[in-house]
Amino acid sequence: MRTLEWEDNKLKLIDQTKLPDELTYVYCSTYQDVIRAIKDMIVRGAPAIGVSAAFGMALAQIAGEDMEKVASQMKNARPTAVNLMWAVDRVMESDDILKEALEMAHEDVSTNLAIGEYGAKLIDDGDTVLTHCNAGALACVDYGTALGVFRSAFSQGKDIQVICDETRPRGQGASLSVWEMQEEGIPVKLIPDVASGYLMSIGKIDKVVIGADRVAHDGIANKIGSFMVALAAKHFDIPFYVAAPFSTFDKEISIFDTVIEERDPNEVIYYGGVRICPKGTEVINPAFDIVPKELITGVITENGVIDLNNLEKEFKDLF
Repeated sequence: MRTLEWEDNKLKLIDQTKLPDELTYVYCSTYQDVIRAIKDMIVRGAPAIGVSAAFGMALAQIAGEDMEKVASQMKNARPTAVNLMWAVDRVMESDDILKEALEMAHEDVSTNLAIGEYGAKLIDDGDTVLTHCNAGALACVDYGTALGVFRSAFSQGKDIQVICDETRPRGQGASLSVWEMQEEGIPVKLIPDVASGYLMSIGKIDKVVIGADRVAHDGIANKIGSFMVALAAKHFDIPFYVAAPFSTFDKEISIFDTVIEERDPNEVIYYGGVRICPKGTEVINPAFDIVPKELITGVITENGVIDLNNLEKEFKDLF
């Protein structure tokens, strides 16, 4: 299932705002279309955002746009996902941006397959695994990071059960992760975000695997609610893993310096098109939170599982 494809000199995207009810596509013929798709979360998930941005830059080059200006606009589409900045910087170093974007799409799939293979080694037969938000094929070009770990474990014949948090306020866990697991026949159940701690307390969760929008030496940034899941997992001594490619790593900053995107209050005020609070309610709607390294058992990458405490020692070539 390809989240995005280059087709007839346009970027073809699955419209993730329509799932799970409709599998429809959006075609971006200009870089402005790509920026809108990223901002409106038609495409979301750090790897998918990055590759989409690369194709957006290709559309700009084809149209003869001012590439430095376009690069700045593209990077501002969503400030937290480091893949977005990485992708724009990478293609800006290439004379043939379209060729580079196509290569990045190919690399993303092979990277995710490698993450899945390494991660599957951590999943035991009979495990019940919890995930938050959507770090599946829909968050990447294909296959996925956290859900790719589950796909690999399941394809190896392991008897696993996946538990998906709803992931309020936009419900990507409910609408996207559950849909992906059902499409592949992987046993899955949906829970309210507030139920994960209770399930851990009664021994119903064996491991947690989530994705990330940014990984630094001292922690990760991921969809809002990840921190609370990590705290509960630490309390109950449950392994908490993050699945992310090296393109999501930021070697320049502390994770606590991450710019946290504040999104539209209406995402909280309305749910399913229905207002769920009094008129005039003030809202705080951060899209991400920070999980410090002390709460993370390991980060599953395309080169293996690493401990953030030993990141510089183990991967000197990266940092």
